[in-house]
Amino acid sequence: MDIKDSRIDAGKAFDWGRTSAEYAKYRDIYPEGFYRKIAELGLCIEGQKVLDLGTGTGVLPRNMYRYGARWTGTDISPEQIEQAKRLSAEAGMDIEYLAVPAEDIDYPEASFDVVTACQCFWYFDHKTLMPKLDCLLRDDGRILVLFMAWLPFEDPVAGASEELVLKYSPDWSGGRETMHPIHIPDEALELFELEKHDEYLLDVPFTRESWHGRMFACRGVGASLSAEELSAWDKEHRDLLSRIAPEEFTVRHYAAYAVLKKRK
Repeated sequence: MDIKDSRIDAGKAFDWGRTSAEYAKYRDIYPEGFYRKIAELGLCIEGQKVLDLGTGTGVLPRNMYRYGARWTGTDISPEQIEQAKRLSAEAGMDIEYLAVPAEDIDYPEASFDVVTACQCFWYFDHKTLMPKLDCLLRDDGRILVLFMAWLPFEDPVAGASEELVLKYSPDWSGGRETMHPIHIPDEALELFELEKHDEYLLDVPFTRESWHGRMFACRGVGASLSAEELSAWDKEHRDLLSRIAPEEFTVRHYAAYAVLKKRK
């Protein structure tokens, strides 16, 4: 399913379904501390019902499953949802998944204690979505927005890899990150208030192969390049890593979260 949004990559079409296999294999990279911080916030834990928007291959529900919440994951991409169902079934996890755009979700009032959005909050039409979330969350419910990104100006491997993505996708808007709080749009702040936020540094371990796969599974590469472009990028990136990266290394990232609560 091609997605075009003038706010993202200058409107260049992308399709997560084209890279779902790589996404399932290489995007499950958040370290344990990332998930522990969520539980320490008192969110996504036993006794709560959680809706994960833009769930992708179910990375967040699957890794938080051990904390005891009941999860539902939705995503616009049927291919992503199929991967999520497969991985969850293989792990013996009872998680409900639906292939549906976030703006089209349809649940009864006060169905959930928490709504999560990891690496996807900027994709949504907040004017449409926020009133729905206000309705389906219980009075003391929370929205948890999560993000993690490599830091290209601090990490040489990340920086060189990112420049190669930009060579093939010059309008890609997913790079050149620096550490900052998550932006919460005005449409969300009309109905919800920012309760707390945090930003912190992480060193995430990779091998050459897993970092190559992680880069392949980004929007500017596997989700949008043609087959010919992908083949050329693949060779050039592997050659790059053979020159600048050891077989095992870490990449400097930062992680961030923002917790929103209903306005009274």
